[in-house]
Amino acid sequence: MHKTEITRDDIMPLEAYLGIRREKRREVSGKKRNRRVAVGPYATFYFESYETMWFQVHEMLAIERGGEEQIADELEAYNPLVPKGRELVATVMFEIDDPVRRKAVLGKLGGVEETMTVTVDGEKIRARAEEDVDRTNAAGKASSVQFVHFDFTPEQIEKFRKPGTQVIVAIEHPHYGHMAIMPEEVREALSGDFA
Repeated sequence: MHKTEITRDDIMPLEAYLGIRREKRREVSGKKRNRRVAVGPYATFYFESYETMWFQVHEMLAIERGGEEQIADELEAYNPLVPKGRELVATVMFEIDDPVRRKAVLGKLGGVEETMTVTVDGEKIRARAEEDVDRTNAAGKASSVQFVHFDFTPEQIEKFRKPGTQVIVAIEHPHYGHMAIMPEEVREALSGDFA
């Protein structure tokens, strides 16, 4: 069954989770390997799934130990990032170790979330930014973490699922114009995100 939402019933008791945490981390880490695409020198698209978000919720609960009160907050925060059956959802991270360079690069990337695309067999799908928080400040500086959705039509899903289909992930910002061809193993893994 294709799960598109994490419910309270999906949350394990903390002690039970801690007992399988190491094994779960290894399992999710293995799945994440085929769910990422580097675009240019700094940006990586991490395509989320029910499993990655289930793990993230449990990790937050294990780290913060907020108990029952924390669960609703985590579900509210992470459920929007679980693909709903006709979309791909990505956490896009600009990973720049040097703080001076990071500030300079992000300072020129205002609105970058609106310039992200996935092209399937020549058909471009524009990103829809997660609307929880504005990730570009008034001065035009972008956040180093962006959350974006790519909404597909049934025809685009069909094309995406076809082995060998060329899929291009791109950022078309004037100060960060880069693209990457999605590896076949990533395309295959992400095909499972569609209901």
